[in-house]
Amino acid sequence: MRKTLFTAFVIMSISLLKAQTATPYELAVGLRVQKTEQLYWENGVGADFTSDFLLHKKIHLKLSYASSRLGSAMIGNAVRQDNVLVGADWHFRSDKDFQLFAGLNTGFFHADMELPQFDVLPHNSMLLQLETGLFYKFKFPVATSLSVAYNVINGDGVNIPGTLFPVYYQLSVFYYINKK
Repeated sequence: MRKTLFTAFVIMSISLLKAQTATPYELAVGLRVQKTEQLYWENGVGADFTSDFLLHKKIHLKLSYASSRLGSAMIGNAVRQDNVLVGADWHFRSDKDFQLFAGLNTGFFHADMELPQFDVLPHNSMLLQLETGLFYKFKFPVATSLSVAYNVINGDGVNIPGTLFPVYYQLSVFYYINKK
């Protein structure tokens, strides 16, 4: 009985391993430029992952970090703020180079006011965002994304940091590390 179970386990492991290596996937990393409506420029990095097992590359999973430390706060007197996001997008026309997408992001926002007199103000907030935009894959291993997003959780300065504005625009340029 043990021999049969062991043999079945080995066969299943090999078949699953083979299925995983045969599944085409795409992993891209890149730079992100973000402009909050009537406020700061924020720059950062991002990653985008999709695979055939994600509804034939219709769903893209993403991770990003953007900060005014790399934008407006670097060259001016802006509040240093950080955004860490994870999200998922649905790509329409996923088999084409030019795609439309819509997605949902969540994450964490932190505003560093630096001066002690601002310690009474809120510095942190969860993020919940709706996003839509355009995605274009070039023939070489580069893609670009242009989008607009809406923060469902907005800053009021009392319970949520006042610099968390509702609308932002972003441009991302990705390089494919692995594209199959």
